[in-house]
Formats: sequence, structure tokens, C-alpha cells
Amino acid sequence: MTPREPDHAARHAVRAEGGADRAAVAALHTAAFGDDGHVAALVEALRPAPLSFVATDGGRVVGHVVLSPARLDAPRRLVDVLTLSPLAVLPSHQGRGLGTRLIAHALAAADAAGAPLVFLEGPPDYYGARGFDRADEHGFRSPSLRIPPAAFQVARLGGHEPWMTGTFVYPDVFWALDCVGLRDPEA
Repeated sequence: MTPREPDHAARHAVRAEGGADRAAVAALHTAAFGDDGHVAALVEALRPAPLSFVATDGGRVVGHVVLSPARLDAPRRLVDVLTLSPLAVLPSHQGRGLGTRLIAHALAAADAAGAPLVFLEGPPDYYGARGFDRADEHGFRSPSLRIPPAAFQVARLGGHEPWMTGTFVYPDVFWALDCVGLRDPEA
């Protein structure tokens, strides 16, 4: 550990998102994703999210993660699962372990709630070091051809059973806001 890490750990707290955090969470996602509010609109459309957490620095919201209900179309039956999306940390606070803490907190909450699986789209090097595996290697099918196979990832939790394989199905809001997969800018 570097001398800075204990100081950061003491200053930063992870807690459930509250109603008073909404504006700060929207601004955070817009800054972190460098977009025109598209991701913030997704977060707003996902409300009320059952599992939504913020990281704070001296009371200021500097990170956010949301877990939303989704489905797995398994051969035996539909399975209620979660999707971790989006995750954001203010650019000025990146590289301090806040994303890692938010992910760990979210996965622990999902496991405690009995969710068997958490899916996401994201960089495999980052999420692979934080409890996620390439989903297709465990019998899961992506909901879109626009998701690179390595980016489609899953965390298998305590409630997972071997028969739980199949196609991941995003909630409708992800489709309505075109937040699934990558768009080809040349198309």
C-alpha cells in the first residue's frame, strides 16, 4: 500500500443512493462518460433501482453504480438476474480504487439479495480483475451481436446453479435508450 491509500479509504464511503443524490449522480455520469447526458438519462429511466450505490468524498458524490433487474432465458425457465450498468467515477477521482469498491459493494448486495448472476458489458481487463468472467465461456449468450464477446461478462454468485445458462435479456429501457452494445460510427 502506498501512504495515500489509507487516507483515501478513510475519506471515501460507499452507501445506498438517496433521493438527494439524483442531481449529483446525473452530473457525475455526464462528466465520467463525456456525453451529452445519454447515460444520465439511462440512470434516471432505471429509477427506482433496487440496488443503487454512491461513493462519496467528504459527502460529495464522486462515484455511482446501479444494479437493475434483468432476465436469463434459460432452458428450464426464466431466471431473475441483475445487470451492473452503469458504473462511473468522476475523472478527478479515478485511479483511487473507487470503482473497485463500488463493484465489490454491489456484488455483495446482489449476493445478499439472492441474485444468482450479475451481467455487464465492459472492458474485460478491468472487470475480470473484479469478479467477472467472459460470459460465453460459461454457456451464456449475448443479447446483441454488437457486444464484443470478450466484453459480455458475468459474475456467478452464491445462488447460481449449473443449469442456469442461456440468453441474457436486458430490461426494455436499455433497448429504448439504445444502450446495448456498440454502435458503428461509420454505419
